[in-house]
Amino acid sequence: MERGRGRMLPLLALHAASEFYRLERKPPVTAALLAANTLIYLRPGFLHSILPSIDQVWFNPYLILRHRDLKRFFLSAFYHLGDSHLVYNMISLLWKGIQLETSMGSAEFASMVAALLTMSQGITLILAKSLLLFFDYKKAYYSEYAVGFSGVLFAMKVVLNSHSENYTYVHGLVVPERYAAWAELLLIQMFVPGVSFLGHLGGILAGILYLRLKGGYSGSDPLTVLFKGLAGALSWPVKLIRKFFGSQQRRISGRGTVGRNRADTGRTPSDVWRCQECTFDNSGWLSVCEMCGTNRSGNGNGFSSRQSLHHSRDPSLEEVRRRRIDRFGR
Repeated sequence: MERGRGRMLPLLALHAASEFYRLERKPPVTAALLAANTLIYLRPGFLHSILPSIDQVWFNPYLILRHRDLKRFFLSAFYHLGDSHLVYNMISLLWKGIQLETSMGSAEFASMVAALLTMSQGITLILAKSLLLFFDYKKAYYSEYAVGFSGVLFAMKVVLNSHSENYTYVHGLVVPERYAAWAELLLIQMFVPGVSFLGHLGGILAGILYLRLKGGYSGSDPLTVLFKGLAGALSWPVKLIRKFFGSQQRRISGRGTVGRNRADTGRTPSDVWRCQECTFDNSGWLSVCEMCGTNRSGNGNGFSSRQSLHHSRDPSLEEVRRRRIDRFGR
């Protein structure tokens, strides 16, 4: 990792941790996207030899079409130029991803992100080539170098605000939420030098295209089915481990056997009752818990009718302790 890199990342980590902490259901796909973008940016030692350098993944329409370079087409979205570039995009991803993933489910959200990534990059490529063919804008767009996840984020914003009737602030301006992406596109282009206009525009058009395709198609799309299958295959070992270790849990039993069930004893459930106070399993012939002296009905001061023949009053604590020692100390 380059010296001085990552100084703003503790702020991102703190913000992400606070957001995930307050959620009852953690969105795993959003968390994975945050981790992937951050790790690629930091380039730790164990990934340094695996990850291509940023010079090898710049999104450049000329190089992608000339060499059919899919590496540049897909990986350029996960690379960022600096701390501020990464942190701004990841905070935006965190906010949008939590809302979308919790509302549509992780499998469908993963399918949507994959589709938006492909469509936004593809539309940007088509726009750059079209401007070259019809307007000879070679230097401005066809030879442009760009990286970053912002194209996908613009597409996600379109999807998130597509049915909203509310208003929102975009850099100080109040605009309808459904048009917030367009307003942000123009304002960023005006006040932030060096941003990729075609990349952001391609993201907005990808979001619109995704909504049109989604609205005209009933049923689960193939990508969602694929991601659900992968999620099920990956979660199967975890479920198996949980089931295995869950079956090893044991309770104290009235017959001195830990974790005994009906199959082990041959008794029916009516033969055993569980104390409401200490969860001790008692014989069905007893009306009082042998462990704590609680009535079968739940009252905490009863003893069996057999015991009441010998004692006209409740036994003392010392006598209860002695009975327990006599029973379990044999």
